[in-house]
Amino acid sequence: MQNQTNTPREVAIQITGLKKQYKLGQIGGGTLTADLQSWWSRVRGKEDPNVKIGTDTRLFGKTFMALNGVDLTVYKGEALGIIGRNGAGKSTMLKVLSRITAPTEGEIRLNGRVASMLEVGTGFNQEMTGRENIYMNGAILGMTKAEVDAKLDQIIEFSECGDFIDTPVKRYSSGMFVKLAFAVAAHLDSEIMVMDEVLAVGDMKFQQKCLGKMSDVAGQEGRTVLYVSHNMSTIRQLCTRCVVLDQGRVIFEGDVEQAIAVYMDTTDVNVVHYDLDDVGRMNVGAGQRFRLQSLDFVDKESSVYADTEKVRVRIQWFVTEPFAGIHMKMNLHFRDSSPVGITHPVNLGAAEPGRTYTTTFEFDPSLLGEGQYFFYLDIFDGDMRTAVCLDKPVTEFRFEVTSADLTMPEWAAGWGRIHFPPVKLIEDSI
Repeated sequence: MQNQTNTPREVAIQITGLKKQYKLGQIGGGTLTADLQSWWSRVRGKEDPNVKIGTDTRLFGKTFMALNGVDLTVYKGEALGIIGRNGAGKSTMLKVLSRITAPTEGEIRLNGRVASMLEVGTGFNQEMTGRENIYMNGAILGMTKAEVDAKLDQIIEFSECGDFIDTPVKRYSSGMFVKLAFAVAAHLDSEIMVMDEVLAVGDMKFQQKCLGKMSDVAGQEGRTVLYVSHNMSTIRQLCTRCVVLDQGRVIFEGDVEQAIAVYMDTTDVNVVHYDLDDVGRMNVGAGQRFRLQSLDFVDKESSVYADTEKVRVRIQWFVTEPFAGIHMKMNLHFRDSSPVGITHPVNLGAAEPGRTYTTTFEFDPSLLGEGQYFFYLDIFDGDMRTAVCLDKPVTEFRFEVTSADLTMPEWAAGWGRIHFPPVKLIEDSI
């Protein structure tokens, strides 16, 4: 969106030379006993009893630059999209802006109060009711009780949680969590809204409602929105400008469509192994009773497939309680995040606690048009009508389909991603 006047635009966020360095390795064992065990093992040159099996301890103590010299200016009333691959530094930048973690170097100037929603239920006290959490979040922003009172009815109505507003939020589903958390962040008096993948949970109708509210917040109310997402359709719908991060640096800043094209060029289809134990999860509680540990494209040096070749995938998973049956489905997207389809659920079978399982499955890409795709894995308990999410890693598993069919003209790619079966003429009798 271009500025329509010659007056200078008011700066909401000024970032100069921002760097954030992390030290790799285990910080603490969770208890004093575990920390003493780890320390005594290192002194004697022995294996740490508290380190997960398979962890490369040679990396311990080495440093990693999550942000490496970011310079960025964000203007008041702007909806800025921040995109990039997993590990590019998007979430780290939002955490620094929200003062959850401190920068290693650089300067940040914020012109206004910041309301952040970095994951489902951020800033909520599990033991408090929804109503109490609204007042607590208002107090954190420096609002008086009277100011929160004036917004309370709007928040409850928008959240669609009115029947449960006096129930402790620990009893809320992940969808209820995100509805209330978004309503709080969107309606309380803050000049800057920081959102990280907040629409990954919740029904489609509420997602559109949230996008409409964020557009109003930036366009009509003059507040500033920073929005991180892997869903390019929501980036297109909401954002007026976009930034692409890669390896902690800004590699593009400007037009949304150009930014998406740059982002897609940074995606990698040469990855065939994914470690999933330590990656984030999309839902509250996901990865606790059931946890995906790894995913591999079987017998491949790159995840590029001919459309005549089956895509074979192997997953390793672990459970902490017994299950009579565990189901899995794939959510398939084209590389620009436009949805392609959802597979029928597959039953992984029964499972006993404390055991690690390996499952191999395959699917047929022959109906997919040529191009790059990715899928999410969704693991759940029960059938589709009563499904309870067990695990859903925030990781895009990417692959590419190549086609030997030279009969399809190039313009066909703009008409979808599916190869239809040939149309057959049926001769009618007169």
